[in-house]
Parts: sequence; structure tokens; C-alpha cells
Amino acid sequence: MTHPAFKPVRTVNMPSLNVEYQEYEHKKTGARHIHLASEDTNNAFLVAFLTVPQDSTGVAHILEHTALCGSQRYPVRDPFFMMIRRSLNTFMNAFTSSDWTAYPFATQNRKDFSNLLQVYLDATFFPNLNELDFAQEGHRLEFAEKDNPESELMYKGVVFNEMKGAMSSPLRQLHHTIQSHLFPTTTYHHNSGGEPLDIPSLTHEQLKQFHATHYHPSNAVLMTYGNFDVNQHHKMFEELALSQFDKIDTGHLRIPAEQRLTAQKNIDAHYTFDEENTANKTHIVLSWLLNDSSDIREAINGHLLSGILLDNSSSPLRHALETTSLGLSPSSLSGFDANTFESTFACGLEGSEVEHADEVEKLIMGVLQDIADNGVPQSLVDSMLHQIELHQREITGDGFPYGLQLILQGLSMALYHGDPVAALDIDTVLEQLRQDCQNPDFIPSLVKRYFIDNPHRVRVTMSPDRELSKQQIEQEKAQLATIEQQLTDEQKTDIIQRAQTLDERQKQQDDPELLPKVTLDDVPTEMPILEGSSQTAGHLPMTWFTSGTNGMVYQRIVIDLPQLESELLDILPLFCDCMTELGYGDKDYRQAAEWQALVTGGLNASLSMRGHIGDTQKIRGVFSLSGKALARNQQHLIQLLHDTLTQVRFDELEHIRELINQIRSDMDNSITDRGHVLAMTAATSTLSPCTHLTHRWQGLAGIQFIRQLDDALKQDDALQAFADKLKRIQTILLNAPSQLLAIGDDEHQANMQQHLTTVWQDFAKPQQIEPLTPTASLQQIKQAWAVNTQVNFCAKAYPTVPPAHADAPVLIVLGLFLRNGFLHRTIREQGGAYGGGANYHGDSGAFRFFSYRDPRLAETLQDFDNALTWLQETEHEPRTLEEAILGIIGQIDRPASPAGEASISFFNSLHGRTPEQRRKFRQQILQVTIEDLVRVAKTYLQPEKANIVVVSNTKNIEAAPDLGLEILSL
Repeated sequence: MTHPAFKPVRTVNMPSLNVEYQEYEHKKTGARHIHLASEDTNNAFLVAFLTVPQDSTGVAHILEHTALCGSQRYPVRDPFFMMIRRSLNTFMNAFTSSDWTAYPFATQNRKDFSNLLQVYLDATFFPNLNELDFAQEGHRLEFAEKDNPESELMYKGVVFNEMKGAMSSPLRQLHHTIQSHLFPTTTYHHNSGGEPLDIPSLTHEQLKQFHATHYHPSNAVLMTYGNFDVNQHHKMFEELALSQFDKIDTGHLRIPAEQRLTAQKNIDAHYTFDEENTANKTHIVLSWLLNDSSDIREAINGHLLSGILLDNSSSPLRHALETTSLGLSPSSLSGFDANTFESTFACGLEGSEVEHADEVEKLIMGVLQDIADNGVPQSLVDSMLHQIELHQREITGDGFPYGLQLILQGLSMALYHGDPVAALDIDTVLEQLRQDCQNPDFIPSLVKRYFIDNPHRVRVTMSPDRELSKQQIEQEKAQLATIEQQLTDEQKTDIIQRAQTLDERQKQQDDPELLPKVTLDDVPTEMPILEGSSQTAGHLPMTWFTSGTNGMVYQRIVIDLPQLESELLDILPLFCDCMTELGYGDKDYRQAAEWQALVTGGLNASLSMRGHIGDTQKIRGVFSLSGKALARNQQHLIQLLHDTLTQVRFDELEHIRELINQIRSDMDNSITDRGHVLAMTAATSTLSPCTHLTHRWQGLAGIQFIRQLDDALKQDDALQAFADKLKRIQTILLNAPSQLLAIGDDEHQANMQQHLTTVWQDFAKPQQIEPLTPTASLQQIKQAWAVNTQVNFCAKAYPTVPPAHADAPVLIVLGLFLRNGFLHRTIREQGGAYGGGANYHGDSGAFRFFSYRDPRLAETLQDFDNALTWLQETEHEPRTLEEAILGIIGQIDRPASPAGEASISFFNSLHGRTPEQRRKFRQQILQVTIEDLVRVAKTYLQPEKANIVVVSNTKNIEAAPDLGLEILSL
């Protein structure tokens, strides 16, 4: 029986997704509710609003932050982060997209779901929007010395600093430049996250008005997923929020179609770049405006065509971009994008020069014209149809709940007043697409319509400018100087008073009992862990996991890493990166890529390196080659894994050089998004062999190495020597001990085991090997790495104990305890960083502090130490410990995908984290006391023994000479 406040609209069974789609409309407001009924216990909720800013002040983004700072029913200063501590959630966040804002969560606990739903609905529909919270989260004026009007005037604010960090990325700058010219008249012309120079012009009154016009049920979509009762959802929606509203007209918020260009626009732009060498640093990208994204047939056409053109090295446009001498690699922005009201397509090069712009355009248009005239091989079309089918079939959820993935898949369609069913259940449209693809003129006709005959095209040539960063800083200073000149004494006093008032507000202790909560009594006593069965395939050991994979199969060969000489160890990750991108046997790399796409969901070569559970100075490392496929293609997958491992072609020298170019570009582009990870990895690099290798491979030292290697490989003799080393690694691995891992539905086990036995029976029996035993220097370091960024990333690391030690569970709780009670307030709220915290890292036996997109440097490092003083000198309430323990248990119990659960279980056991040990560790966490926290901090966290690493720009580093940091550059 449907709740009387709602009327059912339709119900659609979606067997390929194992869900039933149920759609309802709220009678009074017109709010739309979409429920995806499933047997999955990881239930999810999301409320979203169409948000269409008309400037780049970041109003939608700042509202997303400020709405979570207290509401009518929950008048506490920080309910969102307080609820993270009082919950067993498997996911909590809020997102600002270019045209919508969403508030999602997921949890397996019914009580927790109800608690979070109450807080989320009140936060979005009835937020307090306090002016001080707007100042904290958005922007404010403060003097460098808060109570000294003669000191420097500054901008502060969490979003202000977040966007400074975000817009330090060349790719973010490029993307916004493309969007602003591709969409000259609609909301996408603006930066919804906010431009740092525009953010300070947003007023508190404008923020409140934006909420009033956008955050209304008539402009909302409510979406749920899982096995909880839909009628209970309706009851809570109605009682907590919807009953208090009437329907309004939201037609003025609908996004209009963009005014079409009649001719291509060529844009020359620049991005901030602080390094010396600007050669081969230009981005050249062509972008087209395509179709209404709510037209599912056009959208799936776009996905298919993008795959045909760009998916892998067999794709004609990708091949042209990979092999041209006009640039280093295909642009990271290349591809089809339906995340705007009208979809777009982009392609181009990075690592080019300004003078190549015309030639790059000629290259791209030449490839497209050739396809329009001559078509593409049917096998290439079939391989991309297969990829669409496989994507539809696979149950994901590693790192992001599967239910929320489905919800987001249908969200834009719901907000654009399209059909979410069409976006989710594509079987019918996919069948129509298959039929159309039998016509050899179908793909050429799409290319003509989307690209050749489409004049709404923008070419952006974005080059590095070593002066731009300084100009932006000077522009901000001039903006502040103008304000300061106009300040009266009374206004200066107001600024000082507001800083003091905000500081008092940030320090105030709200009553947490105003918020709902779960307790340790709500924690499940059992920890379910998927366990496999030991079998054999030929003479190879095999572990089989039965898991509900929805007709998918997953296979992996795992090989113990032997001792390698240093020059081979340095390039081991590059061996993995290259292996699955090269040809094998009599197939070249393009033929291999096409076959991979035709019969699998891709192959992946990787390394798994973990510290020993009882001694982090010992490690175990394995190499693995894995793949996934639809069950009907399992035999092809098995053969492909075997042939790739045993017959990979390291003689394709030019493609190896292209791959190293692309890896270098990817690593360079990732710096500002993972600066805190790079800083923590560097800080722990001397504490254990595991983190030493991580720093050497994926860290700042790894970025240094890939740059040097890429430059060296321009010489043919160096390239051949590199390929010879890759071949040597392969030979060594083929003679090392190995085993198989297979995951799938129970009905596929016997068939898969038979095929595995047949294919791997000729695999050479392993020889005895000396296992990999790298070492760490175990020395104290204090480093500052200079990179291209406007913000800082700070880290401190302390050597502590291995995971099997009795203090390891205490240290893991301590990290969250310090973040909850001290670091969140001092680093984020008062300091203005986007994020900060502390954690225990088991593989290095280290305890780490970190900050992310941080305007401060020395002050943050001091706050890391102040957290320890706070711990020792403060009398802590029992609930604060309970909150930290709940957070850790929530992380431990967070479910993964069916295949992910199996892989996690396998590798944990491989590295000594058996189900018994994991359950014991979880039980020890539940028994941690506040006295334990104080004791381990005194025992292990002595500031004079800490490693310190900061990632920043040269100017900020040189402004902090008292820290005594060794300055390094990439």
C-alpha cells in the first residue's frame, strides 16, 4: 500500500541489474522519488537539486558546504562531520556538479539509515545558513595577525582554498576554458566550484537567495536503493520535510539549449606553470557540442562512437594521437561526456607546442574524414558493443557503493526531465544499436553528423605561463589592497571582531546529543569474510571463490616476486603498465587491444606489496596479471592471460616509448589531486621497505624517475636497453612460484576449472627463488618538495609498531580520535585547509599526520604537535572514544563488490591477514580505552623523532626557512 502522500508512477523490472525500478511522485509538491528495490543490504539515499549558477562565485559549491553546518532540528555547528562520528555509514558525502548538487549516503544499518536521513533532509531543506558558517566555509577577510589591523589583509575560507588547489591543476584550467567557450550563454560557461578571484564577491544574502530558489522539493529528486521498505522512506520524507512545502513553478531553472555556433572558435589560453622548462607542455584540444543528454539513443551513440575512436590502441583516433610527433600523448580530457544538459566530445594532445595547433587539428579532422568516407572494421564496432554490454552487466562497488553508482547513472536524466529507466535499463536500446551497427554506413553517418558537419566546435591551445601564477597572486593582493584602502577604522574593528567571534564559535562545544546516533551496541558481532576453497589447475595451486557476480568471471595469475637487481626493480611498475598494452605472439599491439576489447573487460598487470604482519621491515611482494569477462568468454580470457604473460612482445619499441610518454603525463597531471598522499608516502619512505618502494615507484621519487627515463628514451639505444630489461623481468617471473585465483557464480566453476587446467598445464614448474627483500634507510628526514601548486600539503610520520602488535588497534583508533576532536577544527575550520587528519599505516608501521589543499605550512605542522598536547592535557568524554571506534568499525565493515570481496580476502590471506587475524583485530579495536590512546601517543609519537615532508611551491617553502627543510624539486 503506497503512502497517501505519494502516488505511484510506474514499476519496471530490470533483471540485468537485479533491481526493480519504482517511481513515485509527491502529490503536494511534485517531488520525484525513485527507488531501486534490491536484495542488497548496503542501502543508499540521495537528494539532489538542479543548481544553475549564473556566475563563478561558487555559490552552489559554498551552499553545499554551508547547508551542512546546522539546521532547524539540529542547531549544532557541524552536524555533518558529527554524524560521520555517530554512524556506521559505508559512505557519506556531498557533491557539487556543474548543474546539480547532491547529498548521498549509504549504510547497512536500518537505525543508522533513519538517523542519517533525518539529518540530511533537515540540512538540505531547513539549513540555518549562519553568516559565520558562510565566512568559514566560503570566504572572509581576516588580518594575518587576527587582532592587528596593521598586518596584511587576507582572504580565508575552506572553499576558497579548495578551489585554489583545484585550479592549480592544468587539466582543471583546461577543462574550464573549454567549457566556458563551448557554452558561451548557459550555466556551464561559469565555474560552478568557484574561481578564486570571483569567490570573494559572493554575499551571504545571495547564498540564502540561491537556496530559496533551488533547494525546494519541486526542484528535487529523492533516490533510494536497497532492501529497506519504500513505504517507510515515504513516511519519513513526508513527516520530516515534504509536508511543509507547496508546489512551485521551477520552469525558470530549466537549462536552455546552447545557442549554436556557426563556425569554429580558436582560443589561445594559458595555465599557471612554475617550473623552468616549458618545452612540450602545451595542450591542444578540439571539442564539439553534440546532443540533448536526455536522449538516451543519442547518448549511447556517443558512448559507442567515443569507444570506437579512443578506447584503446586499435581505435583509429587514439592511434593517430599516440603515434604523432606533434605531442607526447592523447589529452586526458579526450572522450564523450554526457554530464551536461547537452553532451560534448573532446580530443587532442598534451605535451605539444603552440605552433602545432593547426597540424593537430588537421590530424584529427583527417582521421574523422577518413572514417566518414571509408568506415571502420566491423570487429572494432563489435568490440565496443561488447564493452557496453559488459559495463551494464558488472556489479561494481569497490570504493563507491554499487547502489549509489546506479543512482548517479539515472540522476542527470531525472533532473533533466528525461527517462531514468532508459539510462539504467539499456537492453532494448542496446539491441537497437546492434541492429544499426550492421549497416556499414551507420558509424560514418554519426561521424559526419557529430563532427564533420557540426560547426559548434572549439579549439583550445593552452600553453604554460611562468608569470601567470605571480600575476594571479598580485591580482589578489591588489584586490585586497583596494579593499584595505577603503576600510574605515570601524570596518577594521568589525573584521577583528568577526574573526574573534568565528574563533569562539569554532571552539564552542555543541551538545552532540541533539543528534541521533548509533552506539557500539549496534555494531554487528560477526564480521562476514568471504572464504575461498583451495584447488588445483594442472600443477598450479588455485583458489576458487563463489560469489554472485551476475554472469561475470574474474581470473588472475599471481607470481611471487623474486629478488631483483636495482635497475630492474626501478622499472617493475613500468613492466606492469606496458605488458597489457603491447602485442603478444603474432599479434601486434593494435590487434591485441582489439581482441582484448572483443572478449574481455580488459587485462591488468599489478603489484601487491605488504609489510609482514609481525615485522614491517620484512615484506612479501607478488606480481599478478588479471582479467574479467562475461561467462561466455571465459575460455578466451584464460587463453589471453596465458598468452600475454608468456608471449608479450617487448620488440614494439616505438609503442613502448609512447606508453612511457603517457605514463609521465598521467603522473604529472595527478600531483595536485593527490598531494597529501605524495607527502605521506615520502614521509614514511625511510621507515619501511614497503613505503620506500611506493615512494620510489608511485611517489615523488617515482615522478622524478619517470621524467628522467622519458627524456632518456628519446635515444634509440636507451630504448632498446629498456626493452631488454623488461624482457629480463618477464623471464625471471616465468620461473618464479605462481598460483591462480578464480571468481564467479557457482554454476561456472567446473567449466572454468577445466579450461584453466587445459591452458596452464604447460606452464613451467617454478624454480626455488630468493624472495624480494628490499630495505629502507631508517633515517629521519625533513623535506620540502617544490611543485606547481598554489596550496600546501603537509605530512609528519612516526615509526610505531607492526599490525600484529597489541598497540596497532589503539593507534588506528587514535588517528580518528585526533581528527574528530582536534585536527578537523584546527586544520580545516580555523586553518582553512580543505582537509586534514591522522592515521596508522600498517604496511609501514607508521603513524601519519596530513593536510590537504592547505593555505598554511609551519602553523599546520605545529598543529600536528598541538594535537598530541591536546590529547594529553584534556579530559575526554567516553562518547568521543565511542565515536572514533564506530568510525573505524564502519571502515572495516564497508562492503565491496562481489568480486572485490573475494580479491580482498585472497590478498589479505596471502599477506598474513587471515580471517582469524582480521576478526581478532576488529575485536581489539572494540576494546580500546582512552588510557590506551594517551599511552601509545606518549610511547611512540615524540615530535623530535618525526619525519616531515611538505609539498608546496618554491615561494611558500622559501618563506619558512626556520623549518630547516631540505628543498627538493621534480
